[in-house]
Amino acid sequence: MNKKHRILQAGRLLPSLEARLAAEFDHVLLAEQADPQAFLAAHGGEFEGFVTSAGVGYTAETLARLTTLRVISSFGVGLDKLDLAAAKARGIAVGYTPDVLNDCVADLAMVLMLDIGRRVSEADRFVRRGDWVTPGAKSFPLARKVSGAKLGIVGLGRIGQTIAKRATGFEMNIRYHSRRPVEGVPWRHEPSLVELARWCDYLVVITAGGAGTRHLVNDAVLDALGPRGFLVNVARGSVIDEAALVRALQARRIAGAGLDVFENEPNVPPALFELDNVVLLPHIASGTEETRQAMADRTFDNLQGFLSEGRMVSPAPLP
Repeated sequence: MNKKHRILQAGRLLPSLEARLAAEFDHVLLAEQADPQAFLAAHGGEFEGFVTSAGVGYTAETLARLTTLRVISSFGVGLDKLDLAAAKARGIAVGYTPDVLNDCVADLAMVLMLDIGRRVSEADRFVRRGDWVTPGAKSFPLARKVSGAKLGIVGLGRIGQTIAKRATGFEMNIRYHSRRPVEGVPWRHEPSLVELARWCDYLVVITAGGAGTRHLVNDAVLDALGPRGFLVNVARGSVIDEAALVRALQARRIAGAGLDVFENEPNVPPALFELDNVVLLPHIASGTEETRQAMADRTFDNLQGFLSEGRMVSPAPLP
């Protein structure tokens, strides 16, 4: 009987994925250990594979304890919490789960645009408070049109292009900002993020996280977006200067924001709770049964594919 590959899992994942990992491999869950660091010090040299997630990631220090590691498989598309340079230096393959979540993230970006533009969540609160039936109460204020509006997209990778395709159904005028123009797309590239913000009605952020994009959306971008412009973030919280955004929303220097991600999750700035011109979601862009299962399947396939055949479905781009 062939000996099973020994696999370490960092944090809790989808139960169906954990069940498959336990059935296929000699599987250990680090989160169940009484002292994870002591466990790594004692047993780190026993594992060939490591399974983590975009939210948990791993550090160079963790990899240093996993001395026999050959492959890392991450549940998620974000790479900012994965020390790819440390993995590359060790010759460790890294897999992640792009493509399978494009549709759901794009769908949620459209939901947030529609919600904040048409004031849907605010209107829901208006009805629930009883304001609609209160004698003498003010009528609900007018909202803004989304169809035909100008959409600026920050980052035109797989998900950004999917958002743009969705937006064409709303007959939106679309431009995008990225470090360089994307070949083969019909939308106009805007080299300046400030100028894109100045031009558009809705600015959707879907660029990668990490040091290179930290606080890319800052006071200058928010001022350019202006009191008629809306901001939507379905990327990473670090891409936006959150303190600057709070100030801009409080002062109505921008019209509103739809946020699925935050700088210090799950902690959301309390000042945002008091504002009607912001929609707050708990990082659920990929949070559908279908997409999370597809992500789980890709996480498993990347791991199994490498250990059995030396190749992955979705290798991460190493620096």
